[in-house]
Amino acid sequence: MPSEPAIKRAIVFLDGQNLFYAAKTAFGHRYPNYDPKALAERVCKNQSWQLAQTRFYTGYPSSDDDAFWNHFWRAKMLQLTRDKVHVFSRPLRYRLQTIRLSDGTTHSAVVGQEKGVDVRLAIDVISLAHQNAFDVALIFSQDQDLSEVADEIRLIADIQKRWIKIASAFPVSPVPHNKRGINGTDWIRIDRATYDACVDTRDYRPKTKAKP
Repeated sequence: MPSEPAIKRAIVFLDGQNLFYAAKTAFGHRYPNYDPKALAERVCKNQSWQLAQTRFYTGYPSSDDDAFWNHFWRAKMLQLTRDKVHVFSRPLRYRLQTIRLSDGTTHSAVVGQEKGVDVRLAIDVISLAHQNAFDVALIFSQDQDLSEVADEIRLIADIQKRWIKIASAFPVSPVPHNKRGINGTDWIRIDRATYDACVDTRDYRPKTKAKP
């Protein structure tokens, strides 16, 4: 059994869209107002882990599709880069989605979807584990597709004969919502006080238009 290191190096992998929708449901926040670096630092400090790197992943709309949110995400990602956060982003892809309503009628709408963002996050977790870049992989997400990454990390730990932990962090509150972390990981619950202490005081939304 590999010994647990006294100093545990952690790399944070933060899924921007997943965290936003979780915080919106749990806390009612209307836009992605979190500070990824501050959240990474606080959660790692609470766990007595040494934060080695923060990595941020998100999709974003093109300026032609949604100029308001394109401006927001580009400005936020630029600041993250200045804060020494590794940023991976891709433009959203759109498709026509049809849903059936309770009265039996159908409604069609164009929906933006992330393509390749979760795949890139998964590849980075596995690649950096192979490079022995961390002892703890902390993923801010509840995407159950990443449970396969947890299985892979355990295989790498066996092959390298070293201690590795994989954890998932997510917002929780008394309101009904998804309160499960990624299967096969340690779950770290983020309460409102912790989240609100890590809100980004900089507002990247355009000032010339009404804010959503």
